[in-house]
Amino acid sequence: MNFEILHRDGRARSGVITTDHGQFQTPAFMAVGTLGTVKGIESRELASYGAELCLSNAYHLYLRPGTEVLETMGGLHKFMAWDKPILVDSGGFQVLSLAKIRKVSEEGVEFRSHIDGSSHMFSPETVVDIQRSIGPDFMMPLDELVGWPATEEQADDAVNRTWRWYDRAREQFAKTQLLYGHEQTLVPIVQGSFYENLRRAEAERYAALDSPIYAIGGLAVGEETGKTRDAIDWVTDILPDNRPRYAMGVGTPDDLLDAVARGIDMFDCVVPTRNGRRASLYTFQGRMNLRNARWKNDSRPVEEDCPCPLCTQYSRSYLRHLFVSGELLAMKLASAHNLTFYYRLLEEARKRIENSTFSDWVVETSQIVNSPADD
Repeated sequence: MNFEILHRDGRARSGVITTDHGQFQTPAFMAVGTLGTVKGIESRELASYGAELCLSNAYHLYLRPGTEVLETMGGLHKFMAWDKPILVDSGGFQVLSLAKIRKVSEEGVEFRSHIDGSSHMFSPETVVDIQRSIGPDFMMPLDELVGWPATEEQADDAVNRTWRWYDRAREQFAKTQLLYGHEQTLVPIVQGSFYENLRRAEAERYAALDSPIYAIGGLAVGEETGKTRDAIDWVTDILPDNRPRYAMGVGTPDDLLDAVARGIDMFDCVVPTRNGRRASLYTFQGRMNLRNARWKNDSRPVEEDCPCPLCTQYSRSYLRHLFVSGELLAMKLASAHNLTFYYRLLEEARKRIENSTFSDWVVETSQIVNSPADD
């Protein structure tokens, strides 16, 4: 993996990351394809919207279809017909989201399957093994994610356990073999909840490793927006400047732009597709609820200059009709639009960074993109 910074504007930077499955431009957004698919979107469609990489999940793929199937099929890239880079989360998010059916110990995390109730032990070592079978370009190690609010003691316990788990994951990573011939990169995760002393200490501890890439975890777990931004600020001046920084689980369009301004290079979030399925669409004029009766007789596209399949073919009126009628096509078209919007937003951010107009543009745009559209 190689990262090259091409342009800067303040703390914001644009660049390119090269992997064995090709390059992608940064700042970059990863659509969430938990089970090897972004809901309702074909891989070829996802690429046509502007996606240069995507994200999946080790916990879910381990349960279905299972590592045996993935190895038989030649890994996740071939299985989902996606020839671009993939990042796979370890199941660390499920430590939080499936708290009622899991148990954390020094050994790892014991999950009760949400499918059939069977017991499965995820250790730092087995998570590496699972991701060797999946075959992503970027592997996330097992980490302990705590929600918010959390006490400093809880956060401290979690960061120290995450560090010990990462040390074990590195050992397993070093002694296991590639299965599909392409390089894989293990990505350390800086935790610390929303305690500055913990965040800074963890950033310093991980920075000393000189990893090719760093992730900032424990974000978007119920905290106020200001806390998310503080947590990013606390570590970006410590993590190596010449390495990409990945803010996990971030976020809404204004969150993305704010994080880019603070020096973040990579993002993932379910917001564009989840909100799209709920008829909430993003535009450069603001956010629209397409179930609203005001769009009933509106023949215009959702956004005039958007190249997505919704805006180039259909009206606001038609999309509203699909939603109120419960048609599946509504969710597909809305998801396609929101993903296209996210990729266009970061494409514009990269252009603004290149011509040194990002700092002024980001303030105005951030105020608009998550506010209700006037028209």
